[in-house]
Amino acid sequence: MEYIKAFVVGGLICVIGQILLDHTKLTPAHILVSFLTTGVILGAIGVYKPLVDFAGAGATIPITGFGNSLAQGAIEGARTKGLIGAFTGGIEATGAGIAAIILFGYIIAIIFDPKTKD
Repeated sequence: MEYIKAFVVGGLICVIGQILLDHTKLTPAHILVSFLTTGVILGAIGVYKPLVDFAGAGATIPITGFGNSLAQGAIEGARTKGLIGAFTGGIEATGAGIAAIILFGYIIAIIFDPKTKD
């Protein structure tokens, strides 16, 4: 049942993104930033945590989950280190993910000769 919940919630997040792409003039970059910001806001007000508890990876893997992690890190940093922690906590909480993104992106760029769109 966990897999089904994760699939449905993650799928719904993707469906929302696809609907925005198909029916608005938003670019993929606008949607990416909107989803990230939505994850930060929902995480900061405590709404995203129940979704993570319900859907697991279906809520943590999409970019909204990354935004939630940034918010939780900033909140924890602010609690432990004050104002400076509010700025550094998000990066500390998501540092491993950021490092993995850079590493794997670099490896894929070496393997697959990337090209710009025409």
